[in-house]
Amino acid sequence: QVQLVESGGGLVQAGGSLRLSCAASGRTFSNYRMAWFRQAPGKEREFVSAISRSGGSILYADSMKGRFTISRDNAKNTVYLQMDSLKPEDTAVYYCASSSLGFLYDVDSAKIRGYEFWGQGTQVTVSS
Repeated sequence: QVQLVESGGGLVQAGGSLRLSCAASGRTFSNYRMAWFRQAPGKEREFVSAISRSGGSILYADSMKGRFTISRDNAKNTVYLQMDSLKPEDTAVYYCASSSLGFLYDVDSAKIRGYEFWGQGTQVTVSS
């Protein structure tokens, strides 16, 4: 089992930036593909981005392309989400997720069921 702890959330004005971090422990980090999801109040949890075990392949939800950047540092057991040009509609709890199964381009990589382990989330609030 792997434990995931997110950090870096906070309050930011529209147009600003934040970098989220997700620190993993418990297993070999490079064995896990990683992802970020988010959940806004009253809405379902949605896919944001995912990254392969090596970091060489990446997926983004269409609405995040060009504004968000996912990366990972396997030496530090950490995955990051750089968020730029933030909008009020980006306000949500952001969750880190991991899976030791399958591959990034599997059909479930952008779905909740594609990940076995989840962090507790970090709140991001974007003011207008």
